[in-house]
Amino acid sequence: MRKINWQIMLGVVLVGLSAAMYFAHYLMFHDAHHIFIYLVGDIAFVPVEVLLVTLIIHRLLHQREKMILLKKMNMVIGVFFSEVGTVLLKKLTGFQTDPGKLSEQLLIDNSWSKKRFLAVEKRMREYPYTIAMRRENLDDVREFCRQKKDFLLRLLENSHLLEHDSFTDLLWAVTHLTEELMHRDELTSLPDTDYTHLTGDIKRVYARLVAEWVGYLRHLKESYPYLFSLALRTNPFDSQASIHVQ
Repeated sequence: MRKINWQIMLGVVLVGLSAAMYFAHYLMFHDAHHIFIYLVGDIAFVPVEVLLVTLIIHRLLHQREKMILLKKMNMVIGVFFSEVGTVLLKKLTGFQTDPGKLSEQLLIDNSWSKKRFLAVEKRMREYPYTIAMRRENLDDVREFCRQKKDFLLRLLENSHLLEHDSFTDLLWAVTHLTEELMHRDELTSLPDTDYTHLTGDIKRVYARLVAEWVGYLRHLKESYPYLFSLALRTNPFDSQASIHVQ
C-alpha cells in the first residue's frame, strides 16, 4: 500500500511540474497555439515510444539476459557432471539390465548434429529403463553420494537453476536417493519391498541423468569443442572410450 501511495504521489508531482512549465511558457510568450501543437505532437508519439521501449528494446534486453542466464546455467551443469554426473552415470549403469541396448544409442561422436542430439535427448526421457537391484553395488553408490551431498545442496541454492526445471528435478532426485541410502544402516539384507522402493529411486535418477547428459554434450559440441572432446573420451556408455587421444 505504501509503495502504491508513493507511486501515485510521484505521478501527481510529475504531472504538476509539467503543467507548471507549460503555464510558465504561456506567461512568457502568450502563445497557447504553439503549446498545444507540441503537446498534441508529444502525446501522439507516446504509442510509438511504448512500441520501441516495451516491444523492441525490452525484448532485445530480455533476450540478452536470457542468453547470459543460459550460459551461467550451463556452467553450473558442467560443474555438476564434472563432480558428480559422469561418475554417477557409470555407477548406476551397473543396475541397468540392458546396458548394451542403451549404449548403442549413446555412442556420441563428432558427426552428431543438433537435430540428432535433440531427438536422442527426447528419446532418453521416454526410454523404458529397466533396473535390476544389485545389492553389492548399493554401498558404493551410497558412499559416493554421501561424499557429494554438500556439493549437491550448494547447487540447489543456486538461483540460476530456477529457470531450468529438468535439471533441478535431477538434483532433487539425486538428493532424495542420497537421503534414502544414508538413512539405512546396512543395504544387503533389506526387505524386498524396500529394494523395490530403492529401485524406483534409482530409476528416477538414472532416467533424468541420461537425458541431461545428452543435453549437456549437445551444449559442449556447440560451444566448447575441447570439453566435448574430453566428454567423448570419457563416455560412460562407450566401452571403447579411452582418455588418450587417438
